[in-house]
Amino acid sequence: MPYADLHVHTTRSDGSLALEAVPEAARSGGVEVVAVTDHDRVQPFDGPVVERDGVTLVHGIELRVETPGGQRLDLLGYGLEPSADLEAILADIQANRKERGRAIVDCVESRLGIDLDVTVDGGFGRPHIARAIEAHPETEYDYQGAFDHVIGSDCPCYVPRDVPSFERGRTALAESCRLVSLAHPLRYRDPESALALAAELDAVEFEYPYGREVDRAPVERAIERHGLLATGGSDAHDERLGVAGLSRRAYERLELTVG
Repeated sequence: MPYADLHVHTTRSDGSLALEAVPEAARSGGVEVVAVTDHDRVQPFDGPVVERDGVTLVHGIELRVETPGGQRLDLLGYGLEPSADLEAILADIQANRKERGRAIVDCVESRLGIDLDVTVDGGFGRPHIARAIEAHPETEYDYQGAFDHVIGSDCPCYVPRDVPSFERGRTALAESCRLVSLAHPLRYRDPESALALAAELDAVEFEYPYGREVDRAPVERAIERHGLLATGGSDAHDERLGVAGLSRRAYERLELTVG
């Protein structure tokens, strides 16, 4: 059972768990530390690491960036106190997220001949649309089917979103966070080039539920080669925390203390 789940999403982005319910969900999952890493959103915390109802909450963020080679990566920032540059990046992303969300919703409604009855606001993303498609009585798609056939990459209603460059995103996170990590390195189309860029970060996500057999040896080599720390988490978008994460000893190496 992990001690710390350092990759959790809430309703402030595309998760189904309310921020206020995180401590209870952590206790249910046997987790004592949770990093709230909503996509492109900061949290209403009064510090980079806080205590809430007996659970340690790390103020985190997940930021998508684009490399010079055109690959898109996700960076996790921990112990967040946003700089002016990061706030400017997030404002641009949120404006684009709304425009993109409206475009995808319009396409889905037109293509399927339905009204999704969704509100496109801050933090809105494709999971919201997939849930609405699944819930609609006139569609044949479940949540995964919506991604596979309607709104996923290369699907008819997919719309790419604008993201900052790797260098700008990395610099803004480094200014704002105690620790910056590369998320789920084995999910990318070119894991080796992603792991090479991890040399410019503090850490890499080692523990992660890929849902398939993976060879973690390249991640281990990158950690050793670049002197990186290891992070880990469940990437929870529901209420099940602790599916993956770090032991207490591994978490303490990160030095993400309260205050």
